[in-house]
Amino acid sequence: MNVPAFADVEDAAARLAGRAVVTPVLENATLNERVGRRVLLKAECLQVSGSFKFRGAYNRISRLSEDERRRGVVAYSSGNHAQGVAAAAKLVGAPALIVMPSDAPAVKVEGVRAFGGEVRLYDRWTESREAIGAEIAAQRGSVLVPPFDDVFVIAGQGTTGLEFARQAQAAGAGLEAVLVPASGGGLVAGVNLAMQALSPATRVFCVEPHEFNDYQLSLAAGERVTHGPGQPSMCDALMSPMPGEITFAVNRDTLAGGLTATEAEVSEAVRFAFRHLKLVVEPGGAAGLAALLAGRVPAGAGAVGVVLSGGNVDPALYARLIQG
Repeated sequence: MNVPAFADVEDAAARLAGRAVVTPVLENATLNERVGRRVLLKAECLQVSGSFKFRGAYNRISRLSEDERRRGVVAYSSGNHAQGVAAAAKLVGAPALIVMPSDAPAVKVEGVRAFGGEVRLYDRWTESREAIGAEIAAQRGSVLVPPFDDVFVIAGQGTTGLEFARQAQAAGAGLEAVLVPASGGGLVAGVNLAMQALSPATRVFCVEPHEFNDYQLSLAAGERVTHGPGQPSMCDALMSPMPGEITFAVNRDTLAGGLTATEAEVSEAVRFAFRHLKLVVEPGGAAGLAALLAGRVPAGAGAVGVVLSGGNVDPALYARLIQG
């Protein structure tokens, strides 16, 4: 298995320079007071396409040959990877088709189309997005861009952690822990690689919806397992059934652990971000903040970093959440 290293993250950073946003790291006095320690927030909700996913997508798609660009790319995603791929494909002049669940937030489907991407909807409960994507890619001769289990995708997401470590150092904050939302694990694997290299004392935790805790379960078991049956989560970006093979190889022995957040806790985090941070953060993107506000982070005196991974939220859902 080809597993990425920190050198791949550095290479991705060079490729993304001038393309991805170096997203700000924010600090809020109300949040610091509430949790009793310093908190730094990496605002990936302000990234191109509204989430960290652009980083990995561009790092992969920008490497296509001219012939591959003409034949285009295919991806499958509930929305954020979809938009990241569509945005990256547009930049390099490649057509993109995205396989998306029929229950994906309309704002994410519209976002893909706004970047010029083609959408193929499927039923996430009865159909396999992987099978559909593979079939379309084979028919068209297109390159399949996985949402997380790809060395270039993971390395691209790792630039989030590379920036975060350096920004925290510039702010005079030694990060004791970093909380990263997790689905298949591409973002947390990339951030983990960066922290191991630049801030090895930092403990990296993945955070998932309470009933979609396959990464937490897999870390405890020492092997990839799935979660039990559960109700759909408002965290549509974090509903992968199992960690990626490559991402788990990176994370298995080096992550500090897995945390979860309930739907009510995620709702509170989205409201907190709106009221106090003045940021639009989607439910999945707020999972780390939710775990922090709920007191799930191991006690300590050092600073905590939280990745706010995305801001692509259905307007009607968002209105209900911020009104409480």
